[in-house]
Amino acid sequence: MAPDSSSASAAAPAAAANETVGATDIDTIRKEGLTGRQLRMARRVAQKNGLAVTSDFDAVAQLRQRGIDPFQRNTILELVGPNGMPTAPTPNDDVQLPQTVPAPGTNLPSTESIPTAERRAGEIIAIQRDLAKRRRRRMALLLTRLTAFVLLPTALVGWYFMVMATPMYATNSEFVIQTAEPAGGSAGGLGGLFQGTSMATQQDSITVQSYLASRAAMVRLDEDFGFKSHFGSDEIDAIQRLADDATNEDAFKIYNNKVKISYDPTEGILRMEVIAANPATSQQFSEALIGYAEEQVDQLTQRLREDQMSGARASYEAAEQRRADALEKWLTIQESTEILDPTSETASLVQQISRLEQQRSELQLTLQDRLGVRRPNEAQVEGLRNQISNIESLISDIRSRMTSASGTGVSLASRNTELRLAEENYTFQTLLVQQALTQMESSQIEANRQVRYLSLGVEPVAPDEATYPRAFENTILAFLIFSGVYLMISLTASILREQVTS
Repeated sequence: MAPDSSSASAAAPAAAANETVGATDIDTIRKEGLTGRQLRMARRVAQKNGLAVTSDFDAVAQLRQRGIDPFQRNTILELVGPNGMPTAPTPNDDVQLPQTVPAPGTNLPSTESIPTAERRAGEIIAIQRDLAKRRRRRMALLLTRLTAFVLLPTALVGWYFMVMATPMYATNSEFVIQTAEPAGGSAGGLGGLFQGTSMATQQDSITVQSYLASRAAMVRLDEDFGFKSHFGSDEIDAIQRLADDATNEDAFKIYNNKVKISYDPTEGILRMEVIAANPATSQQFSEALIGYAEEQVDQLTQRLREDQMSGARASYEAAEQRRADALEKWLTIQESTEILDPTSETASLVQQISRLEQQRSELQLTLQDRLGVRRPNEAQVEGLRNQISNIESLISDIRSRMTSASGTGVSLASRNTELRLAEENYTFQTLLVQQALTQMESSQIEANRQVRYLSLGVEPVAPDEATYPRAFENTILAFLIFSGVYLMISLTASILREQVTS
């Protein structure tokens, strides 16, 4: 018993010394500032090597005591199994009493569990092959999707434009709307600033553009030249062809696609492109639309010109009617008085009175001569006195006829005055007619200045080569559109998948 007690007492200080060294090592490890991931990895390596540890720092200390670096790459790779799964930790070799302790040498570690360089290289190669396989699978899926959603639709579109699409011919024309008013017109204010520029006819140009792009122009073109029948013929491919029972709305969609009209406000030029299945029809449609535009331009100012002319024409007609009434009244008075010229009639009576007064003066002088003798002849004196009395009576009758009312109740002076007023009224009405005629002519000139007319800059000429379809450009455009749609859908799906998995 003595030897056993002495050996136990000797072993106690040694154990205490080992615990002191271990604590010192653990304190040193704590000061190294290892991360949580490194400490967890060290515990896993310690468990794999069958070490009984009390903490993560104890695992690092025991591994270092055995010469194992828990943070070396080879040590980390040993934790991964052949299939990429982490190896299960080996059970502790701690002796758990009570149990039977095996004989020495019967529980030796197997050499198979020790990873070799060849095994580690094989595992790395297997991981790389698995990653490459995944990359190839993803690339194959990507190519499949691109082929299905981008390349194949683009190929179909290119095949249609190059093989199936009907050639279309485009006729181009340019025209401008101008006004007949000269640049040096009498317009003042802001209106005069825009004369001779595109701003003066901008509203008319926009109106014509809207009309040519309207259903009314399409319906008129169909009635005159068979727009529907042309685009519904069997010569046109099925995609561009108009159905036999197509409505005006269906035809109007094709009209908007085949008749393109643009307006340049800076230059005031209207550009028109008409597309048809053959050159002659394209030129015919273009000339017809230009004719419709000319009629529309003429109608824009027709009401203004009519309003300007209607007032002047009504004034002239009223003046003509008043002049006719004045002339009729003058003729009526002439017929009732039987006097054509009151001035001449009055002058004639005045001349008669003057001649009679002259004769009376001569007779009075003769009478004075006869009475101046010593014995005048009574018969001669009485005869001269009778002649003088007759002349005075005749003068009195003439004067009374000029100033006094006759049997009709109207004096000659009154009739002359009435005739003179009727004549002056007729003369005045004639002057008003001349003024109304001058005003009507001025209104006609002003209305002509308001006329708008269409001037062709580029006449429509039938092309000798097909303008559409542009196969290469349209195919590239289709590729870009399909690629953009696919990219947007892929980005949206990736964002949604990320949101769902997170």
